[in-house]
Amino acid sequence: MPNDTGLALRETMAGGAPDFRFDNSYARLPERFYARLDPTPVAAPRLVKVNDGLARELGLDPAALATPAAVEVLAGNRLAAGSLPIAQAYAGHQFGNFVPQLGDGRAILLGEVIDRQGRRRDIQLKGSGPTPFSRRGDGRAALGPVLREYIVSEAMMALGIPTTRSLAAVTTGEPVYRETALPGAVLTRVASSHVRVGTFQFFAARGDLEALRLLADHVIERHYPEAGDAAEPYRVLFDRVIAAQAGLIARWMLVGFIHGVMNTDNCSIAGETIDYGPCAFMDTYRADTVFSSIDHGGRYAYANQPRIGHWNLARFGETLLPLLAADEDRALAIANESLAAFQGLYGRALMSGMRRKLGLFTEEDGDAALAQDLLNAMSAGAADFTLTFRQLDPESDSVRAAFTDPAAFDAWSARWRERLGREPQDAAARRSLMHSVNPAYIPRNHRVETALAAAIERQDLAPFEELLDVLSKPYEERPQYADYAESPPADGGVYRTFCGT
Repeated sequence: MPNDTGLALRETMAGGAPDFRFDNSYARLPERFYARLDPTPVAAPRLVKVNDGLARELGLDPAALATPAAVEVLAGNRLAAGSLPIAQAYAGHQFGNFVPQLGDGRAILLGEVIDRQGRRRDIQLKGSGPTPFSRRGDGRAALGPVLREYIVSEAMMALGIPTTRSLAAVTTGEPVYRETALPGAVLTRVASSHVRVGTFQFFAARGDLEALRLLADHVIERHYPEAGDAAEPYRVLFDRVIAAQAGLIARWMLVGFIHGVMNTDNCSIAGETIDYGPCAFMDTYRADTVFSSIDHGGRYAYANQPRIGHWNLARFGETLLPLLAADEDRALAIANESLAAFQGLYGRALMSGMRRKLGLFTEEDGDAALAQDLLNAMSAGAADFTLTFRQLDPESDSVRAAFTDPAAFDAWSARWRERLGREPQDAAARRSLMHSVNPAYIPRNHRVETALAAAIERQDLAPFEELLDVLSKPYEERPQYADYAESPPADGGVYRTFCGT
C-alpha cells in the first residue's frame, strides 16, 4: 500500500504522464472480452474538476492530477505508464429487449489501481471517442451529462449508497452534436469494476462456456473471494450478487432515487450504482414517478425498481446455469432457490432503513403498514419525500404544512406517536437516529439543472462547486444552505431527464 511519501505523484517520468501504477487484471483475460484501443485525442483539453478526496483514496496527489501532463491523460490525449486501454464487451436487455452486443461505445478502461485500503479500482474515461462497440455513435460526451454524473455520483457516495465515483472532468475544446452543438467533455470514472449482468449475457448468448467460467472466476477473485472456498462457488457468487443488489435498491428507495435505465447492462455485479443517465431524485412523493424521457411505459418508475432488480437478477441466473450444475433441471432449481431469497433480502433491508427513518429502534409487526400508510398520505397530500422525513418530529407539527391535506397526516401521526411511546429510547436518541438517515440535502433536480446551465451557457462553475459542497454533507444542517433543502417552486420542477448519449 502506498505511503504518504508516495503521494507526490506516483510519479511523473521526467515531466511526462503520471504513473498510476496500473495493475490490469481484466486486460489479462482473453481478447474476446474486450477490444484493445487508445482513447481518441481531443483538440484542447482543459481541467474542470479534480476530486481531491477520491484522488487521495487512490494514492494519487490531487495537485499532480491538475498538471498539464495529467490533464492530457484525463482527456485521452496520452497514456499513463502501465495503462493497457480497452473497451469492454457486453450485451444487455434494454427496456426488456435483448441486444447481443453492446459494449463500451464511448468509454475506455485505462487500467486498475490498488487504492490505499488495498481495494482494486477501475479507472475509466467516459466520452473518450469511438470504439468497435459504438454502433455509429461518436463516442463522445457532452459537458452537461458529465457534470451531472459527477454531482449525482458524489452525492450518492455522501449518502452512503454504493456507487461508482467521479475522479475528474475535463472539457475537450470540441463540440458534440445532439439536438444542438454542446461543449464536449470527458469524465474519469472510478468503479470497483465495470463487470455487469450484461457482461455475462454477452458470453452466454454465444454459448461460450469457457469465457463464462473465466469471467465468473475473475469476479469471485475480485469481489467475492469467500465464494472461491465454497463447495458450490458459482452458487455463492449468485447469492452474493443477489444480496448486493437487494441492499442497493433498498437504499435507492429510502432516499427517493430513481435510476431511470435499469437495463441489465447497467446492473453492476459489484453492487454499485452505475451509469447515471436520466437519473433523478423525487421531490413530491409518487410511487409511479418517472423522469426519463425514454421510459415511455414507466418500466423503470420508482416503485418498479425492486421488481426490475429481481428481473435483472433472473437474467444473471440464466447465464450461470451451465456453471451451477451439469444437469439442467438441477441447475434451474438451484438458481430459482437462490433467486427466491431476493424479496426477503430486499424487504428486510427496506424495513430496517424505514424503521430508522421513522425513529424506531425496535421491531413490531405493524411497522411495515405504518411506513406504507405514511407514504400513502404523502402521495395523497402531494408531500415532498425528503422534507417529510427530515421534518418528522413527534414534538412538532411543522411537517403538516408539507401536506395539501394535513388531516391525512394527523391521523397517521397519532398512530406514529403511539408506536414511539413503546420505544425505550429518549427523544434525543431518536432525533439523532432520524437525522443520521434522513438527509437534509439531496441533488434536487432543479438545483442540478441550474448548476449545469451556468456551466454550459456561461462557463460559470460556481453553482456546480457550491452544489457539490452542499451535497458532501447531506445529513448536516447548514443554515447558509437552507435554500438547497427546499422543494422546487411550483413552476420550477424538472419533469424530464435525458440519457446524454
